[in-house]
Amino acid sequence: MSHPMILALLWLVVTNLTGMVPSKHRHWPQAYALIAVGLPVLVAVFVVDGVFAGLIVLLMAASVLRWPLRFFLRWLAALFRRGEGEPS
Repeated sequence: MSHPMILALLWLVVTNLTGMVPSKHRHWPQAYALIAVGLPVLVAVFVVDGVFAGLIVLLMAASVLRWPLRFFLRWLAALFRRGEGEPS
């Protein structure tokens, strides 16, 4: 098993353990830190292990960080909707 894949699985374990700890701020500071650490690991998995393994790790990360992903997709959709009425 490659080093990026080991890091991705370790990231997944840490993320799940972080989610089990009670938080007054609804885990948002932890989510930002996990995203900042997880993105380079995800890129490394794509580069070293290939697209298929990278997509599996991406799906695992999306299932764990589903609320930040949901808010990001809403923000992205609102950004594109805002630009529809403007003339090009």
